[in-house]
Amino acid sequence: MHLSGRRVTRSSQILQVQSIKTEKPPDASSETPASKLGRKVKNLTRADDTAKPENKITVKKENPEDSGSKTKRVHSSIQYETDNKLPVIEIKQEIDEEQFEKELKWEPTFWHEQLVNIREMRKAKDAPVDSMGCDQLGDGEASPQEFRYQILLSLMLSSQTKDQVTAAAMYRLREHGCSVSNILKTKDDKLGRLIHPVGFWNKKVQYIKRTTQILQDKYNSDIPDTVKTLCELPGVGPKMAHLVMRSAWGQLTGIGVDTHVHRISNRLGWVKTKQPEQTQKALEDWLPREYWEEVNHLLVGFGQQTCLPVNPKCQQCLNVNICPSANIVSRRKKIKTEK
Repeated sequence: MHLSGRRVTRSSQILQVQSIKTEKPPDASSETPASKLGRKVKNLTRADDTAKPENKITVKKENPEDSGSKTKRVHSSIQYETDNKLPVIEIKQEIDEEQFEKELKWEPTFWHEQLVNIREMRKAKDAPVDSMGCDQLGDGEASPQEFRYQILLSLMLSSQTKDQVTAAAMYRLREHGCSVSNILKTKDDKLGRLIHPVGFWNKKVQYIKRTTQILQDKYNSDIPDTVKTLCELPGVGPKMAHLVMRSAWGQLTGIGVDTHVHRISNRLGWVKTKQPEQTQKALEDWLPREYWEEVNHLLVGFGQQTCLPVNPKCQQCLNVNICPSANIVSRRKKIKTEK
C-alpha cells in the first residue's frame, strides 16, 4: 500500500506525509489500514513521549534550493519506524525561508532600550540637524523640480561640513537663484564664493557644475529617482542617495549613514564596522524596517549634542549603564586625570 500527499497542519508549520510503505498484516482486524495510518500520523504530530524504547527516530536536515522558484525552504525530515506491523512514516517539515531567517537573525542585546532612551534625550528637537538639516533647506515655495534639486545640492554641500555652515551656504544659493539653469550660468569663482566655507568647497564647485549639466541633459532638469542613478552623479554617494530619496522623493530606500550614525552605531554595539558603507549594510541586516526612517535623524542629533566625537557626555546619557562604550570612555578619562 502506498499513500502520498496527505497534509497535517500544526500551527504555522506544514507536516507532509511524503511516503508510506507497508504490507498488510496477516491477521488484520476489522479496523482498516487507512484508519490505522490516520491514527498513527495524528499521534506523530504531537510530542510523542509515549514512543516505545525499541522505536527508531532519525532526524535529517537539509537546505535545498528550488532553481525554479525564488522562495527557499528549510526542510527537516523525521523517519519514524514503529514496529514490523506498522508503517514506516517520513514526515517533512517545511519552514518559509523568511520566517527561518527572522528567527535566527542576530540583534544587539539592548538595542531597543537604547533607542527608546535616545528618543527621550532627543524629544526637545533642538539639535542643529532639527532646524538646519538637509531636509529643511529646500525652498518649499519653489517648483517640485527646483525643490528636489535644492535637496540634492544641500546634501552634496553637507559632506564634511557642519549643518550651520551648510545651511548658510544654501541660503546664499537660494538668494542667488538655485535652479539648474541659473547654476549653469554662474561662473565657477562666483559659485565658490557662494558656498564657501563648506568643506572641500573648491571640489564641490566642480561636482555641482558637472552634476547640474547631467541633470539638464539627461533628466530634463530634474534629479534621478533611484539610488543607483543618483550614485552615478559626481559627488553623490549611497548615504546622500538614500537621504535624497527620502527627502526629495518621499521614498524609504535604506538607512543614510554619516559619521555620526557610523560612530554611534559602533559605540552602542549595534555594529562592528570600519566604514560607513559597512555600517549601513550591517544596520539594515538586523534593524527592523519600521525604524529606518527615524534612525538617521535621531542619531545625528544625538551625536551633535551628547555622543560627541571627542569627550562624549556619557554621564549625562540615559544609556550609560547599557552602553558597552561608556565604561571604556570613563576609564580613559580616569587614566588621563591620574596622569
